[in-house]
Formats: sequence, C-alpha cells, structure tokens
Amino acid sequence: MNSRKGGKKMFKNLCVWALPGGQVPRDEPGLRSNIELAKLTGYDSTEIKIETVHQLGNEKSLEYVKGLFLEEGIIPAGWQVSDAWRGNEEEYQQLLKMLPLWAETAQKLNCKRSFIWIPNASDERNYYENFVWHIKRLKPIVSILRDYSCRLGLEWQGPKTLRIHRKYEFIHDMKGMLQLCEAIDQNNTVGHLLDSFHWYTSYGTLEDIKSLRGDQVIYIHLNDAPKGVPIDEQIDWKREIPGSTGVIDLVGFLKVLHEIGYNGPVEPTAIGSEILEKMSLQEAAKANCDALEKLFQAVGIS
Repeated sequence: MNSRKGGKKMFKNLCVWALPGGQVPRDEPGLRSNIELAKLTGYDSTEIKIETVHQLGNEKSLEYVKGLFLEEGIIPAGWQVSDAWRGNEEEYQQLLKMLPLWAETAQKLNCKRSFIWIPNASDERNYYENFVWHIKRLKPIVSILRDYSCRLGLEWQGPKTLRIHRKYEFIHDMKGMLQLCEAIDQNNTVGHLLDSFHWYTSYGTLEDIKSLRGDQVIYIHLNDAPKGVPIDEQIDWKREIPGSTGVIDLVGFLKVLHEIGYNGPVEPTAIGSEILEKMSLQEAAKANCDALEKLFQAVGIS
C-alpha cells in the first residue's frame, strides 16, 4: 500500500476517538466504520488500533485487512503504542512480548508511524531519575520497532496546568524532547509527535520547528486554543477546531513543516471543543476535515 497520496506531502488524517462520541475500533465492524467515516468526510487516511488490526489479520488474513482500506482508498497512517510502557514491570514485559507481532503487522500494512505521549510531571521521580527511567523503558521499544522499519514519535505535554500541582516537573517542551530523542535514538527511529497545542502552551516558536529536519517529525496533531485564556492557564482537554480561533499560528506552523519537508499525517485533535460537542460524529469529522483543507490551501498544500 502507498504510504501517502500524490507524492511527498502532508495529508489529512482522521482519529475517530478524538471526536465527541467516537469509539476506538475494537472489531471488524468498528474498523469498517472508521474507514468509511474517513472516506465519507474527506480524509486521506486514518489512525488505527494496531491490536484490532493484528487480531483481524490473524482471524482472516492481512490481505483481507488491506482490502478494507483499499476498497475505500484510505491509508492506515499510524498507531499508538500501548500505554503499558508506563505500567508495572509485568505489564511492560507483556508489551515487549506483543510489540514485535504488532510491528510486523504494521510493517506489512506499510503503516510504519507509531507514537506515544509522555506525562510532563511525576510524583515519584525527579527530572533526572525520570529521564533515565524513560531511556530504560523506551530503548527496547525503539529497538523492536526498528527491526520492522517502524518509527516512534514522542509527544510532550505543554500545559503548565498539567504539572503545577505535581511534585516534579518533566519534559514539557521541544528542547527537552530533543534531548530525550538523542539519548534513545537508534538509526533515526525515534522523533517527534508535534502537537500544535502543546507547542503553543510550551511557548514554542516557528524557529524551533525550523531547527528540525523533516524526518525528525513523525506525526502531527493539529488544534487551536480558546480565546481569552493566558498560555499558562490553558487546559489540555479544552481545545478548538484548527484555525477556528486564530490563537495559534497554524498557517505558520504548517508552512514551516512544509518547508522542512515533513510529509506525513496531520490529525485534528480538537478535544473538548464545545462546537464539536453539539455535532454528530459525522458532522464533527467533516468540520475538522474542512478546517484542515482550508489551512492546507492557505499554506499551498494541494
């Protein structure tokens, strides 16, 4: 399957469970519904639940799974590594046992972009201890993914409101994430999941993004921020449809990504948007896609 449409450029990606009423596809009907929604509302691709896709491939065949995507002309764009990487040792070891199977499935689907999000604070470990702990946990994961030509995007959390009441702060900006990527990187297998809201709430600049190579960015989440809320008071689960408020310079954000050569999925994640909450699932998906298309046109991405 092709990893992108129409050459090396960004493309519109659906994450159905980031929408009000959206459900994680845990079986074939759910997967079909997800793919059909992406097609119906104008997306090029969709995020997948790798565990569901792997199971369906075992029950039927991977060619059957590929056919579900090909039938609608939708690309499987990426997948989240299970949060078990942050769990206890037993949960972590179980993840390491299953990850090669999931990564092999992803490789055969040509869905080689994976990602995780990293909490920006801790009550158990200070910054240095947490940094070392993350290297220890993530290096084996990255090594497995590398064996199957998959890459891992790491997402930091920007909002101060997420860490202000915790005992120890942790990575919450691009500088800190670059350091972690450098510490665990194995042949350019690890990079950034760059979220516009987290970039904004960490006081990120366009120059920060310009300092990256296109292949250092693996995945993009795109959303706007509410008006009238100071940066340090922004709430993680209160975001807006991309470009709807203009609080975040999303045209500049996408333009710089385009200039550095990023050529992957752009996924709207307007979590908590009151406008979307009033819509049906299909209406909300379409509203986000239309917003992406408008921004793409402003940047000159066909």
